[in-house]
Amino acid sequence: MDKPSSYKRIITPGFGEYEEKKSRFLSEAVSVSSETEVREYLAGVKKKYYDARHHCSAYCLGDDGGLVRSSDDGEPSGTAGKPILEVILGAGLSNCLIVVTRYFGGTLLGTGGLVRAYTSAAKAALENAETAEMKLCDVLELTFDYSLHDRIFHYLETKEIPPENPAYLDRVSIEVKVEAEKSRGVVEELLSLTAGRVEIRRKETGFFARKNK
Repeated sequence: MDKPSSYKRIITPGFGEYEEKKSRFLSEAVSVSSETEVREYLAGVKKKYYDARHHCSAYCLGDDGGLVRSSDDGEPSGTAGKPILEVILGAGLSNCLIVVTRYFGGTLLGTGGLVRAYTSAAKAALENAETAEMKLCDVLELTFDYSLHDRIFHYLETKEIPPENPAYLDRVSIEVKVEAEKSRGVVEELLSLTAGRVEIRRKETGFFARKNK
């Protein structure tokens, strides 16, 4: 299977709250990269809200969103973890954990009420989180003579590729992140633009946050 070229993830955590029939649902949506991080975060939530009855959760991991898990944590089966997971998947997120802590208000909500409450709480956390599209990019190091500076920088500006980590020594060196599917074309255009006088080295390939237009 081909590796996906993009996915969405949380870059700033979000927190929310929902109340129904005096039951309070406190929600947190955060970025995670492994099941170890999930366990550690859940442990922290349980310690923070040690007197709460339930800490229900769901998460989706992997650049392809291939690992999904959910927990009802004592609530009736399918009324908490699954609705939370559906909120995550519906938002197109991966490497994401949402935890909803419930303080019981003394009145049973019923199956439908619980699904509605956990869904609403999970959405409330996501609404307050900041997300970004993660794009599969090549990190390229460009090294060139000062005489090519303006030409190369103008090209990068027209392509909306910001130069990073500039070093001005005997020659100019910068790094750029280029979407992997466009990388070959950019390299060819830079070589053509400079008559082969720019040295281009691919340092790594990975997922990086890219602003949505």
